[in-house]
Amino acid sequence: MPARLHPLTGPTFKHSIPDLRGLAIALLACTAALGAHAQSEGEGKSLPLWEMGVFAGGVTTPAYPASVERNNRGLVLPVLVYRGEIFRAERGNVGARLVHTEDTEFDIGFAASLPASSNDIAARQGMPDLGTLVEFGPRLKTVLARPNAYSLVRFELPVRSVIEVQGGLRSQGLAIEPELTWATRVPGTAWGLSTSASLIFGDDRLNRYFYGVPADLATADRPAYEAKAGLIASRLTLMASRSLGPDVRVFGFMRAESYAGSANAGSPLYLRSTGTSAGLGLNWTLGRSEARAR
Repeated sequence: MPARLHPLTGPTFKHSIPDLRGLAIALLACTAALGAHAQSEGEGKSLPLWEMGVFAGGVTTPAYPASVERNNRGLVLPVLVYRGEIFRAERGNVGARLVHTEDTEFDIGFAASLPASSNDIAARQGMPDLGTLVEFGPRLKTVLARPNAYSLVRFELPVRSVIEVQGGLRSQGLAIEPELTWATRVPGTAWGLSTSASLIFGDDRLNRYFYGVPADLATADRPAYEAKAGLIASRLTLMASRSLGPDVRVFGFMRAESYAGSANAGSPLYLRSTGTSAGLGLNWTLGRSEARAR
C-alpha cells in the first residue's frame, strides 16, 4: 500500500503538520505505537481503559510501491487509545473485537495509507492523484509460540476492502497481508523490540489503481497497461521503543520492501525492485483512566 503508516509506518519534510486526511491516518499510526508498547509492557497486567496524549514525529516512505519518488511527512497530533471489551483503538487497529481468547483474536477494523499527488511523481504526470486509502475488514490474530516470559511469535491475517477517500468515497479493490511477528521486551530494561515479515497481495482492481495505465492516459514514455491481481510487495519491518518514564516513550522503525516477483513488474509505473521506509517519534501520555481494561 502507498506510504502505509504501520505500527512502527528522514530527510526534510514537506509538511510540519499534516492536512486533515493525513491527520486521520497518522492518528491510526499513533494508536499503533501506543498499542505496541502497551502490548510489550502489559503482558499479565491490567492496562488503563483509555489513554490520551500527544504524538510528534516523522516518516518517509515510497510514494507508492515501486516508485522512485518519496512521501515525507512530519506529524504533530493528538492520540487516543481505548481498550473496551469489544470496541478497541490500539495496536494499529480501530474496530470491533468479536472473538478473544488468550492466544487468538478475531476483529473487524480499519487501517489507512497516506495520499500522494501525481504532480510530485514524474511517472504519473497527468494521471489522477493517489488518494487517502482506508482499509476495512476482518483480521485473525493468533499467537503461535511464547519462547519465554518476555516474547511471543504471532501470525496475523487481515482481509480488507480498500476505499479511496478523495472527493467522495470509491472502492479500489481488496488487499490481503499475511504477517508473522516476533515481539519481545528486553529483561531489566525499558526497551521493547519487534520484527515482522509480511506479503501484500491485491486483487486486479487494487493493482490497476497503482499500476494500470488507461489508453487515454498513455504517452510515448508510458504505454497503456492492464494490471492484474497478485503480489504487490514483500516486507521486513524492525521496530524499537523505549520508555523514558511512565508518560513518555520514544520509538523508531525501519522497513525494507522487495517488489521482486510483483504481478505487475511489466507496468511502466513499476520503476524499482526495492524500497525503504523509516520513522521516528515520541509519544507523551497526558492522561489515563483509573478504570482498567478487562
